[in-house]
Amino acid sequence: MEERKFDGLNAKLIRLNNMLVGIATDIGPRILYLASAERRDFNVFRVLPQAGMQTPEGFWRIYGGHRFWSSPEAKPRSYSIDDKPVKMEVRENSLTVYGNPEAENFVQKEITIESSSENGIQVVHTIENIGRWPVKLGCWALSVMRQRGFAIIPLKPSKVDEDGLLPDRHVSLWPYTDLSDERLVLRDGYVFVRQNPRIQNPFKIGAMANPTWTAYWVDGIVFAKQFTQKEGEYPDFGCSVEVYTNADMLELETLGPHRTIGPSERIQHTEIWKIFDIGELTPEAESIKDKLGDLLSN
Repeated sequence: MEERKFDGLNAKLIRLNNMLVGIATDIGPRILYLASAERRDFNVFRVLPQAGMQTPEGFWRIYGGHRFWSSPEAKPRSYSIDDKPVKMEVRENSLTVYGNPEAENFVQKEITIESSSENGIQVVHTIENIGRWPVKLGCWALSVMRQRGFAIIPLKPSKVDEDGLLPDRHVSLWPYTDLSDERLVLRDGYVFVRQNPRIQNPFKIGAMANPTWTAYWVDGIVFAKQFTQKEGEYPDFGCSVEVYTNADMLELETLGPHRTIGPSERIQHTEIWKIFDIGELTPEAESIKDKLGDLLSN
């Protein structure tokens, strides 16, 4: 473990399997840096230390990297200020980051990062109810990606009845989502969203991913997040994956189902992160199947 700064933000850098992971120490819980050991200077995340918005609690900063929210989105609850130092606990092959208690939201969040099989890392997101009565929410893991790549949401067909008469897939749209946006690419079995620094307007789309992964390609590198889709009520008309983009970045998001948790109870959402150096990739179904099919075959 070594001390590092990323865009002026203090962090601890660790290596797990074939990845370098930079965890913020003075804010969070946030993971500011993620790179493969072979391209250790290429952070797949975007760090944005000054960007943010005004909220009733003060100015909330996105900071960038990987953060942990609870769904559904609401202001100011989702935008709780997280600008205080965090506690870290290091164990053999794992590290846990404890966020500060969010007294107004009745929750405390933590992220545990540990080695996983198949040369990946496991990122476990935990929310504890620190209040005095039950709360209903879901885990929401958001990764802010660097510019000029594209996101992938798999939407493989799967008949829900013998004759294939009933719908089996859907997408969710936001009020500002323009279906004629050139960043959106729809292909057989996939939704692609390009990040374009020249387009200021925000764009967002969500879906129930099938299979249960999502990924982002940029400059020859694929960052993939695999997860388990649990039974339950998913937010935003039933989304396990959402993608948001604007001129500055792209957010690759996975979500768990809503749960009602009582005082001192906890819920978790786990992502398996993998990085592949695969070279050229295009937002086309055949390109994904040829380059990623065997790597993400769950």
